[in-house]
This record gives sequence, structure tokens and C-alpha cells, in this order.
Amino acid sequence: MELLDALIDRTTIVALAILGAIVATAGGMLGGRRAGHAAKIARLTLWAGYAISFTSIALFIIAGFLSNR
Repeated sequence: MELLDALIDRTTIVALAILGAIVATAGGMLGGRRAGHAAKIARLTLWAGYAISFTSIALFIIAGFLSNR
């Protein structure tokens, strides 16, 4: 339960949201009009940013469900 408490802490959720936004923005900036290997890295970076942001949203929802305990 201590790990869950640390994960649903407000600062953790906000930090993940900001980190996800930064990583997704970096992936978008890297993407541009590149082709080949650079485009794959940019796409992977973009999706990693999305995944981090989604994790933040999921933890926010879980924190809402567990707020009454």
C-alpha cells in the first residue's frame, strides 16, 4: 500500500503529466519531415510521451476512487 500511496500522491501525478507533455512535445519537434531511422525515434518518443501522460491520467482517476479511505 505504501507504493500505491506514493503513486497517487498529487506531486507524482502532476510531475508525470508535465514529463509526458515535455516528452511528447520533444517527439513532435523531432518528427518534422524526417524519414527513416530518425522518424522512427521521433514516433517512439511521441508515443512514450503519450504513455506517460496516460499513466498520469490513470493515477488521477485511481486517486479519486481511493480518496475516501
